[in-house]
Amino acid sequence: MSSIRPVFRIFDIAKALEFYVGWLGFTVDWEHRFGPDSPLYMQVSMDDLVFHLTEHYGDACPGAKVYIEYSGDWAAFQRLLGSKAYRYYNPGLEDAPWGGQIMELIDPFGNKLLFAAPEQSS
Repeated sequence: MSSIRPVFRIFDIAKALEFYVGWLGFTVDWEHRFGPDSPLYMQVSMDDLVFHLTEHYGDACPGAKVYIEYSGDWAAFQRLLGSKAYRYYNPGLEDAPWGGQIMELIDPFGNKLLFAAPEQSS
């Protein structure tokens, strides 16, 4: 096994693009439809982080949560998101109960992205 691709259910393509591409900075890698009026299935990525977004009924349940280890500069990442003035979100950093910091984001469809510092071995 070489990678995992979380699949998130979406209900509005424009809102999904606004959140994942416009605000978070993902890139659309590819899109697929079986026909012009068919639901969209697409892949978005940012560095090594890759998600599949789907309009297909039954592909995924809204409200999923993914844990993302983020080892970069927390303050710079949070400032970058804040500088984009996304009208629906202004996330802050929180202290995690297990130590370190986390930042949880919720997309327009209820899917949760929990950015956390890599867990330290004891």
